[in-house]
Amino acid sequence: MATILLVVIYLSFISLGLPDSLLGSAWPVMGQELGVPVSYAGVLSMIVSGGTIVSSLFSGHVLSRFGTAKVTLASVAMTAVALLGFSFGGSFMALCLLALPLGLGAGSVDSGLNSFVASHFKARHMSWLHCFWGIGASLSPLIMSAWIARDGQWRNGYLTVSILQSILVLILAVALPLWKRVERQTGFDTERTVELQRIHIARASLWPALLSFFCYCSIETTTGVWGASYLVWSRGLEAATAARWVSLFYLGITAGRFLAGFATMKFSAPTLILVGQALCGIGATVLLLPLPDSFAAFGMACVGFGLAPIFPAMLQETPSRFGLERAQKNMGYQMAAAYIGSTFTPPLFGLVSSRLSLSSLPYLQLFFLVVMIFSCGIINRQMGRSL
Repeated sequence: MATILLVVIYLSFISLGLPDSLLGSAWPVMGQELGVPVSYAGVLSMIVSGGTIVSSLFSGHVLSRFGTAKVTLASVAMTAVALLGFSFGGSFMALCLLALPLGLGAGSVDSGLNSFVASHFKARHMSWLHCFWGIGASLSPLIMSAWIARDGQWRNGYLTVSILQSILVLILAVALPLWKRVERQTGFDTERTVELQRIHIARASLWPALLSFFCYCSIETTTGVWGASYLVWSRGLEAATAARWVSLFYLGITAGRFLAGFATMKFSAPTLILVGQALCGIGATVLLLPLPDSFAAFGMACVGFGLAPIFPAMLQETPSRFGLERAQKNMGYQMAAAYIGSTFTPPLFGLVSSRLSLSSLPYLQLFFLVVMIFSCGIINRQMGRSL
């Protein structure tokens, strides 16, 4: 039962990643057909992110009332309907309306599944879970590009992803009884629950955790959005070369999370977080120094590889940091802080870099990295924990 449910959860995270990279890959064709400026993609992205932030903030109350299984089912169904609407949307305003349920659906399922896995599964599954998100985020641009190359129809790309989401809705509906059964299974969550119930030391405060999640997503998303532009305008690389090197950043995250799943069997979460922060710092420093351009590829990959274990490890630490009774609600707050960072930091950096220079990207990475190290250190001291 536990293995079957775990497969369902992994599939859910693939579906969570599918819509995240769909808009960017479709927009060059989409924007032209709708007759709107290129910048309007940012409007849709902001609406989706806003819905995700709101649903993350209220996810604790919703999950407590309805349970993870029902909320996940409803949220995936909501995204499937919204994506179906995108495939038929005839105007930009219609897409703006559909972007709201798309974001609302993503926030609750993200918080719910992260909380469930952190409370009931071993740490390695959290790393692999977010590796599967990367699979979904990598798959949807391939789907969209295949349809655009075939007949120039971005709508068929959205329709295909909507169908995939609908299939998952059926799977989740069939699997509804599994959630309670698995929670009651001895040997599945007993060891993890007992471990968490033994925590009687001072609990960590929420604000350093929120700050660390904000900083992490600020680094990850800003590097993803502006990394290629930095390589082109600050390093003088060709656009195609810059795109390939930025892909190393995402490859580093995906591969790093796969390997981090095995590393959790030997090392504690605080250790993995610190090692990841050190690798991220090395990568950002390489990008900052006036080294030959070929080193920039290593820097991008190193930043991604360093970021890889941090986010899953911080999520897995949530029940240990706050206790079982507060973990679910605080998970929602943490995810909201993460989405705020990923929503607002990239455009703010774009505004600042227009006045300064895109070469300031490594400085931004190092700044948020130092703040994240400081906030994680506060949490460890509050809990009296060592590496």
